[in-house]
Amino acid sequence: MKKALFLLIVVSLSAFSQGKVTYKYKKYEKFDFETMDIGGELGAPGDLSIAPRYQKKFTNELPYRKNFNDMIRNSIERIR
Repeated sequence: MKKALFLLIVVSLSAFSQGKVTYKYKKYEKFDFETMDIGGELGAPGDLSIAPRYQKKFTNELPYRKNFNDMIRNSIERIR
């Protein structure tokens, strides 16, 4: 029984290790679009409806300033 099992395993492994598989791809293929037929139906869509959605209003998290003259002046002084 052990010899038969061993022989079965050896035969199955040898079947898988037959050789290297080589794939060959087409180098060039030409499509003739004028002779191709495309089947289907042309028709306008029936009822188009868009569901209303909630519009979120975002608030500005930055503090409001009328002008940034002081900040610009300080940054220019730091450069000098």
